[in-house]
Amino acid sequence: MDRTAQLTVPGAESALAHDPSHGPERAQAGIRAKAIRVLEANWTGTSTVPSLGLYPHQWSWDSAFIAVGLRHLSPLRAQTELETLLAAQWGDGRVPHIVFNPSVPLDAYFPSPDFWRSVTAGRAAGAPRTVQTSGIVQPPVHALAAWLVHEADPGLSRARGFLAGVYPRLAAWHRYLLHRRDLGGAGLASVVHPWEQGMDNSPCWDAPLARVTPAPARSFRRADLAHGAPEDRPTDLDYGRYVRLAADYRDRGYRDAPGGGDGAGQGGFAVEDPAFNALLIASEHALARIAGELGATGTARHARAERLTGVLIDRLFDAREGMFLCRDVRSGEPIPERGVSGLIPLLLPALPRDVARALVRTLTGPHFGLGDTTPLVPSYDLLGESFDRHRYWRGPAWFNTSWLVERGLRTHGERARADALRSAVLDLADASGFAEYVDPYTGEACGATGFGWTAALALDLSYDPHGPNGRSGERLPHDQATASSELRGGNRE
Repeated sequence: MDRTAQLTVPGAESALAHDPSHGPERAQAGIRAKAIRVLEANWTGTSTVPSLGLYPHQWSWDSAFIAVGLRHLSPLRAQTELETLLAAQWGDGRVPHIVFNPSVPLDAYFPSPDFWRSVTAGRAAGAPRTVQTSGIVQPPVHALAAWLVHEADPGLSRARGFLAGVYPRLAAWHRYLLHRRDLGGAGLASVVHPWEQGMDNSPCWDAPLARVTPAPARSFRRADLAHGAPEDRPTDLDYGRYVRLAADYRDRGYRDAPGGGDGAGQGGFAVEDPAFNALLIASEHALARIAGELGATGTARHARAERLTGVLIDRLFDAREGMFLCRDVRSGEPIPERGVSGLIPLLLPALPRDVARALVRTLTGPHFGLGDTTPLVPSYDLLGESFDRHRYWRGPAWFNTSWLVERGLRTHGERARADALRSAVLDLADASGFAEYVDPYTGEACGATGFGWTAALALDLSYDPHGPNGRSGERLPHDQATASSELRGGNRE
C-alpha cells in the first residue's frame, strides 16, 4: 500500500485528549480511528477489499458502501474506489459483482477467475479483455454512492470531472437492469442468482433454489470455510446450487432471457427482489440529481423512479404482512418469507405514508424486534422456521442493511428510531471488531472481522446526521490526502 495516501481523522488526536466528560465526542473519534485502520489495511492502491482473508478482491456493492464512508476523509479516494469498479463494466452495461486482483492466488477464493471465464464466456456480452471479473451483478447502489461522494467535495468533483466520467457508465448500468433484466415483464429488475441480491442464503431463496440441481460436491472446493465457522456459512447443498446456477449462466454466455426463457423457464432462478429494486429506484433519483449537476434535466429519471416505486408497491407489497415480499418470476407467486430485503424500500422518499408506517410497525414488531429485542435489524424473521441466529443471512444482523434502514427511518421522519439505530451500529461495530455480521440478540461477532463496509458505514454514521448534506461532517481536504499518489490508481475516463 502507498503510505503517502494514508487516511487520517481530522481532529481525532485532540478529541481523544479531551476530558472524559466529553464522552460522545471521544467515543466517536475513537471509532473513527479504528475504522480508518481497517480501511487502510484493506486498501490495495486502487480499491478496498471487503476482507483481507475471506474476500481478497473488489466487490461491487461493497465498494459503493466503502466510498460512502471514505468521502468524509478523502473524497478523492472515494471517487477512485467507484472509478476503479466502473472501469471493469461490461459492454452490455452490467457492473460485475467481483473484479479480480491478478496478484491474488487462484485458490484464495472460489469461484475464481478460471471458473467465471469472463474474457471468453462473456465475449458476446462485452466483458472487458484486460481484467477478469465475475459474470453476475450486485445491488445497484452505485449512483447513490456517487452522488454522496460528489456532495462531500463538489469543488474537487467538478475539477476532476468525476460525475461527467461516471454518469454514462451508471446510466448504461441502469439501462441494462431496466431492460435486459426485466424478466417478469412488469418493469422490475430480476436477479438470476442469490449472490446478485447480496443476501446469499436468505430463506427467501429456498423455494426457487429447490428447483436447481446442485453441482456435485467433488466439482468445487469451498475456500470460505477456511476463514469462517461452517455453522456460520451456507450449507454444502446450497453452495452446490449456487455453483450450478453460475456455471449454467456462464455456459450460455451470460445471456439474459426476458420473459422467462432459459433463465426462468427451465428450472432456473429468477426473482424480483424488493431491496434490489428499491436501491435501483434510489439510484435513479440520484442519477437525476447527477444529470442536473451536469446541466441536463433529471425530470424523466425522477418520473421513472416514481413510476417504479408504484410498480414495486403493486407487485411486491403485501399489506397483510406489512412489508414487501420477493416474487418468484417462474411461478409468478410471492415468496412467503420475511427477510430484511422487504424492509429496505423504506429508503424511498416517494413511498406512501401508509406503506412507510406499515414497514416501521413490522420493523419494530415481533418479527424483527428492532429497539425491543434486537439492537440492529436482523436479516430474517425472528419467528420464522428457518431462523438461525448465526448462519449468514438466515438471521444475523448486518451493518449495511441497518445503515439502509437507518437512512429510511430518517427519510420518513422517524428521527428517534433512526438515532437509536445509529448508536447501535456504532457501538456494535466497535465492540465486534468491525465484524462482517453479528448475532442479532447479543452482538457477538460472526464471519470475518476488520470488514470493509462495516468500518466505512460506521465511519459515515459517526458524523452528525443533521449537519450539512445530511452527514458530511468533517473531512480531509483533498490536498492533504496527497492527491497525486491517489490519482495514480483507478480509471480516469
